[in-house]
Amino acid sequence: MNNAAESGSPMQLIVKICGLSTEEALDVAIEAGADMVGFVCFPPSPRHLGVGAARILGGQVNGRAKKVALSVDANDADLGAFIDALKPDLLQLHGREAPERVALLRSRFGLPVMKALPIETRADLAPVRLYADVVDRLLFDARAPREATRPGGLGRSFDWHVLENLALGVPFMLSGGLDASNVEEALRITRAGGVDVSSGVERSPGKKDPDKIRAFIRAARQAAEHIQKVANSA
Repeated sequence: MNNAAESGSPMQLIVKICGLSTEEALDVAIEAGADMVGFVCFPPSPRHLGVGAARILGGQVNGRAKKVALSVDANDADLGAFIDALKPDLLQLHGREAPERVALLRSRFGLPVMKALPIETRADLAPVRLYADVVDRLLFDARAPREATRPGGLGRSFDWHVLENLALGVPFMLSGGLDASNVEEALRITRAGGVDVSSGVERSPGKKDPDKIRAFIRAARQAAEHIQKVANSA
């Protein structure tokens, strides 16, 4: 079974805007049609939120989109405090969390989990089989350079053909270097069930650009519609 079949056709594409840190950017993302809005609990990131800000922004969502709590190898206490403040619908684990750790967090916090995996070559897909039974979906992101201080939000893409014609048995989303100009090509190649963007809708690290947010969501929706029309006419 391929990802389109598992996640629905591209017409049901999930669009996630991640790294939101202001009330203005959050409202823009939701009003433009984001399905998921992501909030970062990782101090080295320029998008990191403290517990107080997480509580304010989490309350502002008010059911208009799914809230995603992104963490990187967080301990239970820090992650628990962030979850209590944000009240997310989904956990995004973006570090080196082993399958056993993922299963433990999923059970402990009673939330569905999306595990991010760094991708550079097709060999990087090998861990998928280890996570397939303990996650609700996967996120494929570009592998960060060795000197990087954080694993994502770096504006880097990877060879999307690595994900072409996958049969994973679990839904997946695509991240890494996406923006309004390339999201259609990325979806056409990968047939991902969702797209996740952060730096591609920013004017500088951590500072979201409302126009870029709107443009990305519009481009993603148009791409999904175009891909579906092509599929239907084939």
